[in-house]
Amino acid sequence: MRVLVYSDDAATREKVRLAIGRRPAVDVPFVEVVECATQPKCVQYLDSGEIDVAVLDGEARPAGGMGVARQAKDEVYDCPPILLIVARRDDRWLATWSRADAVIGQPIDPVALADAVAGLMRQRLASRGSLTTR
Repeated sequence: MRVLVYSDDAATREKVRLAIGRRPAVDVPFVEVVECATQPKCVQYLDSGEIDVAVLDGEARPAGGMGVARQAKDEVYDCPPILLIVARRDDRWLATWSRADAVIGQPIDPVALADAVAGLMRQRLASRGSLTTR
């Protein structure tokens, strides 16, 4: 499965990539992580239909992950499940507004992130009618 990681911060992208690893849980397929640092590239990936799960940084600049998530949910056909990373506990209501499927806070807890991504992978597989692992 292809997991998109969007953040303008290379360190954040690396933390997410390392937390996901090759396979975030034994009952989900192996992961190919696709990274991007700009909103136009993120939208391009989401529009391609080749992304299975997206992890978006709510603090990305100049376009934050919340706005990108909202846009994707409004505009992308068969939009993949989205995990939003927020910096402040009070931002969780904004994540709800953005229609993110899952939310985690900063600092990134690798176990919580991997669990959340695995859950979204299961959701995506179930929506496509095939819950098999490779």
